Amino acid sequence: MTVDPHTSRRPRPWRWQQLRSLRVRLIAVFAVVALCTAVSASGIAYWLNRDAVLKRAQDTALNDFRVSLTRNVSDLPLNASCPQLTNLANLVATSGLNYQVVVVDENQPDCAASSAPSSFTLAQVPPALRATVARPRETNSANPYAYHLYWQRVNLDGKPYVVGGTKVVPSGPTAYMFKSLDNERADLNTLGWSLAIATLLALIGSALLAQAASATVLRPVKRLGEAARRLGEGELDTRLDVEGGDELADLARTFNRAAESLSEQVEELSAREAQSRRFVADMSHELRTPLTAMTAVTDILEDEAELLDPMVEPAVRIVVSETRRLSDLVENLMEVTRFDAGTAKLVADEMDIADLIMSCIDGRAWYDAVEVDAPRGILAVVDPRRLDVVFANLIGNALKHGGSPVRVRVRQIGQTVVVEVSDSGPGIPEDVLPHVFDRFFKADKGRARSEGSGLGLSIAMANAQIHGGTITAANGEVGAVFTLTLPLTPGGPLDGPSAADPAPAVATESESDRGPAVAPTAEQAGAADQEGAR
Repeated sequence: MTVDPHTSRRPRPWRWQQLRSLRVRLIAVFAVVALCTAVSASGIAYWLNRDAVLKRAQDTALNDFRVSLTRNVSDLPLNASCPQLTNLANLVATSGLNYQVVVVDENQPDCAASSAPSSFTLAQVPPALRATVARPRETNSANPYAYHLYWQRVNLDGKPYVVGGTKVVPSGPTAYMFKSLDNERADLNTLGWSLAIATLLALIGSALLAQAASATVLRPVKRLGEAARRLGEGELDTRLDVEGGDELADLARTFNRAAESLSEQVEELSAREAQSRRFVADMSHELRTPLTAMTAVTDILEDEAELLDPMVEPAVRIVVSETRRLSDLVENLMEVTRFDAGTAKLVADEMDIADLIMSCIDGRAWYDAVEVDAPRGILAVVDPRRLDVVFANLIGNALKHGGSPVRVRVRQIGQTVVVEVSDSGPGIPEDVLPHVFDRFFKADKGRARSEGSGLGLSIAMANAQIHGGTITAANGEVGAVFTLTLPLTPGGPLDGPSAADPAPAVATESESDRGPAVAPTAEQAGAADQEGAR
């Protein structure tokens, strides 16, 4: 039995198939786009708000620090003492904006006055800020002041602060401000969580939107797939309802046009095939009458051949042989026509398989060349005439192309009977094996003429299939092996090594529908029609 490598692949897991579905991919695309958009928008909004909040807070504190320092430093005497510097720091820090002040003076190098000495000291001011504050800038028309107010954001003990500093006058003190940004950080954290929740809601909304969009898009695609499946199963009247004027509607119209064209072509091909079958059947029936007369004449000529002129005898024998060959070909064509037209039917009865095989062998005088291993008692419901044709083809083909001894082995496996016919020949070439049951197939294309018509094994296969069975061809250890597998009752399950397609329903027929039931002669061998099978 030949296995198609494309159909023998391991099926993909259900989850993998679901992940590859168009619906899932569409939802994933919507979700990714929505996520990227929401994250980008949220990130931009967060950073813009963060800069605005921090800038507003630090600008307000720095401006208030400048104003308060300018207002209170005028009361500070020259060469102020450390307590006076501490008093200045406390006065500047009481502005109400909740910042602390550290004041230092070059004249009091050991004093670092602080409004909160336990928490804020000069050491907490970044060195870069101290260096910048102490460095004078060149004055000109655009910059009339040598010293300016500078600031820097820092983390002190894990909390955010903005630190500002300025030198009051060239010989005056230097003041630093510490403004906590903890409230602003809390506000920004709240904003971040709000944006994250908004991003999540956008993601969920995009998934729902993708689900709705996919349902709208995939519903027509699903209908198209179902229609294509029905069309492939032979329902040629399948059509789609066309709604709208979008691309899916155009696709539905294209499908309907293709289905209509396919239906017309199939009808035309069916009509031609029916005509061809009818022609073959009519031709075969028309040929039977003259062939019957010719066969009668050739039988007489064959009986009188020894009395004829020696120069005429070879010609007579050729006429006799070719007439019988033509008669066999006509009978085979009629049988093939019945199978193609579906009129071939079973006249089934319960028979012993061993008896049928022995009857086939005895009727053709093959008992000296065939070894039979067929236990009695294996009963099956079969058409004995059709099964005789199968046995005659398989055994005769083995004798003709494989050579004796031919072995026939019968065994029962469950509700199946298996008949193996093996020979002692060279076997069947690998390139020929897939075609041995094809009609008119002959392995040796160089032989223009042969005794067989190339229909024997195909007829044998058809007779096996009408019983619900099958025949397989393979090469054994020595020679070829043909295996016939039949259910004990037509249409029953096959338990053997090879399973055929479900068998057609068994029907009965009258004797007039069965065609000729003349048993082939030993010379015809009935079955060796697959010329050059190996």
